[in-house]
Amino acid sequence: MDDRILIRPYTPADADATIDIFLRAIREVSFKDYSPPQIEAWAKVEDHGLWAERRISRPAWIAEIDGEPVGFSDLTAEGCVDMMFVHPQFQGLGIASRLLNTVEAEALRLGFTRIYTEASRTARPFFERRGFRVISRQTVEKRGQSLENFLMEKLYG
Repeated sequence: MDDRILIRPYTPADADATIDIFLRAIREVSFKDYSPPQIEAWAKVEDHGLWAERRISRPAWIAEIDGEPVGFSDLTAEGCVDMMFVHPQFQGLGIASRLLNTVEAEALRLGFTRIYTEASRTARPFFERRGFRVISRQTVEKRGQSLENFLMEKLYG
């Protein structure tokens, strides 16, 4: 893992950086797993205020390299890893693993015996390597497009 990676709590000032990472990761990484119309439907943030509100309403973290945000993740009150995105230029450096380590430590601190995620086709192999198992294949609707993802969980204890 890259020693330059710093994981810190999300702050409201991180909203624009997380939106950029989210959009670029979908458009530049997930394009290999979804069609152009699916990518176009998924890669949108219509309400920046609502986005920022969601991030600050729960434990969320930013990964930085040399002071620049390069990834982010969060954990809902229900134990869902709702967001896990890494900037396309920083894939493969262990950023998602470091973020997930932080998420899992928080989940354990909060007493969760299970965390789960709805992983894209792109993210599924990462979560499987980290001990998550597929519970079910799902189809979600985004702006008129159907996208396949996977409900996955990891148990503790």
